Amino acid sequence: MANLLTDRAFWVNYWESKKGLAVQLPSNYLFHRQLAEIISKNSVKNAIELGGFPGYYAVFLKKYFDLDVTLLDYFVHPPVVNELLEKNGLTEKDIHIIETDLFNYQPEQTYDLVLSCGLIEHFNDTADIIKRHIAFVKPGGTLFITLPNFKAVNGWFQKNFDKENYDKHNINSMDPALLKRICEEAGLKDVKSGYFGRFSIWLENEAEKSAGVRLFKKLVWLSGKIFTRIIPFESKSLSPYIILEARK
Repeated sequence: MANLLTDRAFWVNYWESKKGLAVQLPSNYLFHRQLAEIISKNSVKNAIELGGFPGYYAVFLKKYFDLDVTLLDYFVHPPVVNELLEKNGLTEKDIHIIETDLFNYQPEQTYDLVLSCGLIEHFNDTADIIKRHIAFVKPGGTLFITLPNFKAVNGWFQKNFDKENYDKHNINSMDPALLKRICEEAGLKDVKSGYFGRFSIWLENEAEKSAGVRLFKKLVWLSGKIFTRIIPFESKSLSPYIILEARK
């Protein structure tokens, strides 16, 4: 499993450290415009979120688009998922859950929409993990992948103030041209890959950082927001995310 930059213990500790995971998801949740366009344009009926515990996007797609949704992850803690569902007016019957190792699982069905948000960058072999996504996409279906852009200012912040978290990411995967090439070589069409968002920075478990780090982060965040409001653009240096979209 050399391809994997994290293990089960990492994710158990990661999620156990999080508080307030059950939140009410708004209709303008991150990437909502892109997802709404895909669903409308391609008459999407079902979707699977890979590596998405506690299932924010699966819940979002069920809540606002009434899709038949599935959540697949290596680690799933049902009480957390159920609390998230309840917070959003749903029940455990509204979502299918598959707890499995993606590397030892053969898809039992394919989907109109296959998405992951913040998954592929945790693997050394970017082409391999993307191909595992593609295996879930039905002919004519859509692949939608997002990942953080740690080649931007946010990455500098992570590297300097949360090196342990930074090292859990494959920085080389954060390349829109690479992602597009992998999809095209895999036979996908209508491939779009690029930077998303004008500016943002974050730190995992920020409350545990020193007061000085938190203050510095706030100042950088505010300065970046003001700058990109005056001169709005998306770029490798500032944009916090990368989006990859393709058709099978």
